[in-house]
Amino acid sequence: MEILAQVLDLALHLDRHLALFVAEHGVWVYGLLFLIVFMETGFVVTPFLPGDSLLFVAGAVAAAGGMELPWVMATLICAALCGDNVNYWVGRLAGPRLFRFEGSRWLKRENLERTHEFMERHGAKAIVIARFVPIVRTFVPFVCGLGRLTYVRFLAFSVLGALLWVGLLVPAGFFFGNLPLVRNNLTAVIMLIIVLSLLPGALEFRRARRRPGH
Repeated sequence: MEILAQVLDLALHLDRHLALFVAEHGVWVYGLLFLIVFMETGFVVTPFLPGDSLLFVAGAVAAAGGMELPWVMATLICAALCGDNVNYWVGRLAGPRLFRFEGSRWLKRENLERTHEFMERHGAKAIVIARFVPIVRTFVPFVCGLGRLTYVRFLAFSVLGALLWVGLLVPAGFFFGNLPLVRNNLTAVIMLIIVLSLLPGALEFRRARRRPGH
């Protein structure tokens, strides 16, 4: 319960924690941002790490003078692309063996099947769409590798998705995160971002449960 409380506190008060890290460690914050987004995107066992809310808050902290906006965006785009590529090649080279084990605590087969359905419905553009859907964005590169989607095709959509994801959310935080209305209610805004980002996945899951055979 204590660990859960700490994770919840981190998620809901990202702005305070990130600003404190900047104050204590300076430019190392870029390494922290890279690591979090790389892990959230690159490892199928860490889809719970903050994504959308982290980008928005990073933009807000940059607007307050804690970081340089171009460096924030460059760092996060690189992290997203590196994570995608690692996940793709893990899926391509080791995917079938990783999912041999039924009942795995971390590698849940239902997440893989849900992502398969998402890919079937939206095709290659799912790589771009998934950037804005937590959990799904972690599994899509893995599924692309597992399904042996042509790497050049995957990379093209991955680059587009990373540019749109970072290019929309970080500037949104930069331009709106320090408005008095937003700044004074930032915890509520972070909660709203989390809910909105989870909503498409929840609706898709509900729709899938209603289909025959589920």
